[in-house]
Amino acid sequence: MFRRRSDEAASSATALAEQDDLPQTRDPQAKKGRPTPKRSQAEAYRRTRVTVPKDRKEAAKQARERMRAEREKQRTALLNGDERALPARDKGAVRRFARDYVDSRWAVAEFFLPYAVVVLVLSIVRVTSLQILSTLLFVLFLVLVVLDFVRMGLGLRRALANRFPQENTRGVVGYALMRTIQMRRMRLPKPQVKRGEHP
Repeated sequence: MFRRRSDEAASSATALAEQDDLPQTRDPQAKKGRPTPKRSQAEAYRRTRVTVPKDRKEAAKQARERMRAEREKQRTALLNGDERALPARDKGAVRRFARDYVDSRWAVAEFFLPYAVVVLVLSIVRVTSLQILSTLLFVLFLVLVVLDFVRMGLGLRRALANRFPQENTRGVVGYALMRTIQMRRMRLPKPQVKRGEHP
């Protein structure tokens, strides 16, 4: 009794697979021309489609290939700004607005790396006055960065409250400020707006 039902499910799964292999020439809005399969038939069809590897080596290889493909997809999305394949940290309209807000403005913090290199060179030179000057310049730059963070953070918080009053914006300001530390050409996802172009 159970044997006959499983045979029917397997045969219907095979029929479904053959129908799926045929080219789709019909209108997507039109009726599909066949009855909706029963749950047992659909499950049997799904089981036949899944290829389970025979050994652990093959399973690990397939998992690595899947991870590699996923990473490549995310890297391409980070370069192109494709919202569908971005990592969870960068997804959503709120995060996109925060990125555009930062990318459309100049920030003191984005010059931190070149400035730090200049200060490091001055501090290596065995001249006391230059070493004192490099220390003072570094402290001054840090003060400017903190003030710029405050300015950018308050402006972004206000813009988020106006644009997304009902959305959860927790952590978005910190996310945007961390983006300002990176030089513009090194930011990922890539900037989608020009400087001075308001989002």
